[in-house]
Amino acid sequence: MNENNTIDVLNEGPLGLKSVLVGSLPGSLIVNGEPTRYTVEAVFTRRAKAAEVTQIMAKSTHERLTREGYPDACLQVSDRRLLIHETNLEELRDGLATVIAETLAEIAAGVLRDERLAILAAELNDERELQRAKAVLALAESIDFSLPASYEPQSASSDAQALQSEEVSD
Repeated sequence: MNENNTIDVLNEGPLGLKSVLVGSLPGSLIVNGEPTRYTVEAVFTRRAKAAEVTQIMAKSTHERLTREGYPDACLQVSDRRLLIHETNLEELRDGLATVIAETLAEIAAGVLRDERLAILAAELNDERELQRAKAVLALAESIDFSLPASYEPQSASSDAQALQSEEVSD
């Protein structure tokens, strides 16, 4: 939060990947009979936001991977890790890692843009509400309950006469 009590979305770092979790790789790599495709886990540079997670695992992201030549690859988020299913280290090294990095950067930029727009909209609504409240206050303060200078109180005797004349007419 900043001094305006809004979330400072500008201070978050970009969403990316730091490294492959080597310990999560199949133990049979680089030997005869190694699997051709497996899941590779990579560590995010920061925790992915809910909106980013949704987009990372969206059909549109898989379609992009397919267009880029990686139809078998599938992305899944698990806490601070990206699980890249149906791939291998060579495929990642030879281009898939770059496609994933670009995809994550575009997703994060889009989410950041949406957050900024939401903050601006909230600030605009707050400003409108402030202006409305000021207008209501000014109108309420313009009401004057004081007696006009020309006011003369009616005498008690004229009130009594008015009551008597009402009784006579009944």
